[in-house]
Amino acid sequence: MDLKAYWQYLVSDVLKTLRSTAEGLSAADAAQRLASSTKKEKEKPQFVKDIILFFAQFKSPLTLLLVAAVILSAFLGETSDVFIILFILLATGIMSFIQERHAGLAVEKLRSLIRSKVKVQRSNTVVNVYSEEIVPGDIIVFAAGDIIPADCLLLEEKDLHANEATLTGETYPAEKEAGVIAADTGMSKRTNVLFEGTSIVSGTGKAVAVFTGKDTVFGAISASLTKAPEETAFEKGIRKFGYLLMQITLVLAVIILAVNIYFHKPLIDSLLFALALAVGMAPELLPAIMTVAMSAGSKRMAKQKVIVKKLSSIQNLGEINLFCSDKTGTLTEGVLKISGITGIDGNENETVKQLAYLNAFFETGFSNPMDDALKTMDHVTADGYEKTDEIPYDFIRKRLSVVVVKDNKHQLISKGAIDNIIAVCDTVLLADGSTAPIQSYKKNIDDLYQQYSGKGFRTVGVCYKDCAQQIKLVKEDEQQMIFAGFVLLQDPIKPGVIDVIKELNNNGVQLKMITGDNKLVAAYIGEQIGLHKIIVISGAAIAKMSPEALVQQVQKANVFAEIEPQQKENIIKALRKAGNTVAYMGDGINDVAAINAADVGISTNNAVDVAKEAADVVLLEKDLAVLNAGILEGRRTFLNTLKYIYTNTSATFGNMFSMAGASLLLPFLPMLPQQILLTNFLTDFPYMAVAGDNVDEADLKVPQRWNLKQLKNFMIVFGLHSSVFDYITFFLLYRLFKSETVFQTGWFIESICTELLILFVVRTHKSLLKSVPGKLLIALSALSLVVTIILPFTPFATALGFVVPPLKLLGIIAGILLLYVITADIIKVIFFRKAAI
Repeated sequence: MDLKAYWQYLVSDVLKTLRSTAEGLSAADAAQRLASSTKKEKEKPQFVKDIILFFAQFKSPLTLLLVAAVILSAFLGETSDVFIILFILLATGIMSFIQERHAGLAVEKLRSLIRSKVKVQRSNTVVNVYSEEIVPGDIIVFAAGDIIPADCLLLEEKDLHANEATLTGETYPAEKEAGVIAADTGMSKRTNVLFEGTSIVSGTGKAVAVFTGKDTVFGAISASLTKAPEETAFEKGIRKFGYLLMQITLVLAVIILAVNIYFHKPLIDSLLFALALAVGMAPELLPAIMTVAMSAGSKRMAKQKVIVKKLSSIQNLGEINLFCSDKTGTLTEGVLKISGITGIDGNENETVKQLAYLNAFFETGFSNPMDDALKTMDHVTADGYEKTDEIPYDFIRKRLSVVVVKDNKHQLISKGAIDNIIAVCDTVLLADGSTAPIQSYKKNIDDLYQQYSGKGFRTVGVCYKDCAQQIKLVKEDEQQMIFAGFVLLQDPIKPGVIDVIKELNNNGVQLKMITGDNKLVAAYIGEQIGLHKIIVISGAAIAKMSPEALVQQVQKANVFAEIEPQQKENIIKALRKAGNTVAYMGDGINDVAAINAADVGISTNNAVDVAKEAADVVLLEKDLAVLNAGILEGRRTFLNTLKYIYTNTSATFGNMFSMAGASLLLPFLPMLPQQILLTNFLTDFPYMAVAGDNVDEADLKVPQRWNLKQLKNFMIVFGLHSSVFDYITFFLLYRLFKSETVFQTGWFIESICTELLILFVVRTHKSLLKSVPGKLLIALSALSLVVTIILPFTPFATALGFVVPPLKLLGIIAGILLLYVITADIIKVIFFRKAAI
């Protein structure tokens, strides 16, 4: 039987075709099928990935042009420098490859810690397996919050709704039911099918996996249309900066080449010089340094129990100035405690206690702290009761209902949000066991609700009614019920959260609390955790605001109460539109849209699968302290990446610019092509240590943002400063020594020394001597410096175009370098002081 349109067939026929049963596959059969499907997928072996990564190090157009020019010169007989230049390029590429490969493997290892699992029925026993281990024929058990790992045919369900917006574009949950439908039914109307990549919003169900991997609808779409991830603010800035440097570099290279040819200098030498200069100016190590910095940051964050799923989100963590969070489990302990169960007279009531216990005991939806607390109550039991039906909780009704039977008496019991419970009640239970119309007691109920909420209690309503035996309970049965009373729950403030919030404030991050609880409870919790000048906006008020008004109002408020799931997303978008960089933390189904809308979406390892999948960052512990550490790590990574950029735009750019000018004025090239590339290599070597460099504590206290205007100004100021000293060096070398090789040797030493020293100058906004660099940075810089000075004395100095430098030359270079560092440090302090105003 062809399963291409499997929704048209009976479940029994589909199971038979898949060689499966309603009890599920055996473990051995599932393993065999997984091995067979894995062979079909043919994932690239690691060594193939390594080869691709290695060649990616040479994909820069400038590098490819240089290689082409070198090969051309070899064909023309100019072979003396070919192998030297190719060796230097190869060494630089290998160094970058090793760093990126190591970083990539480390990230994959961290991601493996947060793989999603699903419940599968194997040999009639429910077990948890990783999503990627699902095979056709598996019987999968679903509950609210689960991500669907395969295209499935429903076997059974109970009030099952799925979010299929990723496939159909329909935002309202699709109702699902087992059955048979026509073969030509459109995708959005296939009510008996669950699609891979969608998620369960409410209810429970059981289905057989029909297609997995590339054979699914989602897999086919992914294979034909791969959407690149949206660029972060930092990535956009890097791209724009890269374009700017590329334009300057190409213009400069073309001008130099044209002028050299005009003055009848050798064509091949001029071409190699221009291209080598372009390669020297290009920030070719920037991708590697960014990857290494972010990978090192992700490993340090992993030690803090923070797993980064997307490396670039580390940079965004450094930009955060607003942190939005639900209160339960983040600001509070997340473990609810029963503070009281009362009737409408405000006194403890055993009937309400029994009803609430039965509702919690028999519900089979997603696990939640409220039901966990109710099930631990003393002096109450479910003995003698049986559940006959259930309507799971959803975010529209905000109720959960079960039907229980004892002594052949059926009773429908509901609990949920007070307003939603009262809406389905027409009578109330009095203290003496009698009932009365609810209209006379609505004010009394509301007064008690306000009183409990004002004390910080999360207050839930309980109602019930006797009902006839039914085959299938539907939502319409939730009417004409009896309001029984209140369940008072308390979620204590998490120890240490007040100090963490203060620390976040000190680090420039403001907390905004978003909760579904009522305004009184939310305001009470806000005061308890130390939020100042509480301003509360309710979901009802937001519903009446225009998008423009919402942007203005969200900035003023610090507590959002009675918020609907879709309103969370609107709040986050409004905060971002107001110019903030926003992080949102959530772990429920109703948090997914907000997690996706935030600059950095954060979830926890015990969150529902769909929330964990949407998040950029996953906390192994639901603790704000580790998030604060993650924000600081993001800033550290951001700042260390900028150090390389600042260095590249000062000494490197200045030196290359000066060299371009000198090539037009001097009767010989100021530096040979292989010497330029060797300069590039020896300075790149210590730059790799920038990723793990120390960062000034003062800089970690402020959210970091990309500032292209400041970078342009920095490039102009420090490029000109570097060029002034370069031309002083040129003048002295040419006038005092009058030798081409001595000039090139002296300029090679001075050029590398300035690039190494300027790194120590611009790595801090403070004075050079007031900030301590990382030990590895010092060690690698010292090594490069030693190699630079020793090179002219080595046996292969002649091949590189060097001569032994006179002592007088070294003395002049030392004097110039000292003056260069002192003036650069003074200019830097003034520059950043003015930039901060």
